[in-house]
Amino acid sequence: MENRYLIVGLGNPGADYKKTRHNAGFLLADFLARRWQAGWELEKKFNSRVARGAVLGNQVLLGEPQTYMNLSGEAVRALVDYYRVPRSRVLLLVDDADLPLGEIRLRGKGSSGGHHGLESIEHHLGSRDYARLRLGIGRQTSGERQIKDYVLGRFTAEEFKLLERVLARAAEQVEGWLTAGIEMAMTKFNGLIKNTEIKDVQ
Repeated sequence: MENRYLIVGLGNPGADYKKTRHNAGFLLADFLARRWQAGWELEKKFNSRVARGAVLGNQVLLGEPQTYMNLSGEAVRALVDYYRVPRSRVLLLVDDADLPLGEIRLRGKGSSGGHHGLESIEHHLGSRDYARLRLGIGRQTSGERQIKDYVLGRFTAEEFKLLERVLARAAEQVEGWLTAGIEMAMTKFNGLIKNTEIKDVQ
């Protein structure tokens, strides 16, 4: 189908990981499903939760791999192959600890930046040529590269207030990507959302 798009949020399944920083991709996918009134179903052949909807004249598939982050590529490859979605119509939603909380950054392609979910997808698709929307989650002030405990921790109540605004803006960016293309969506929406009531997370 010419106007079919695949949007995949990355994260880890299960209650232990719910609303953790590393699951920002899941949180945005969930936000989009609610916004588009698309219901989730677990589809074992893709090892993913999948939601379908007609969005702004396009057929959109939302996916949430249930493989755990480091094996996300297995599920993404299965969805891409089965639905024959061209790389130009694939969008990944992913957390980024190198961006401050509140910043969103859409790019048409690029490296994994050390993100294990993106590394897995690059391996299974054999390409970096697909869009990715990075959601900043900040970093520990120590700046250490070993940040496993931090990214697997939950957003604080204060952080989540800002995140809700981020998700709303990111959803508008996704819709811009669907309707007007990536260049417009990047130019109009990339950037930092400030909230003076919340301390910056760096």
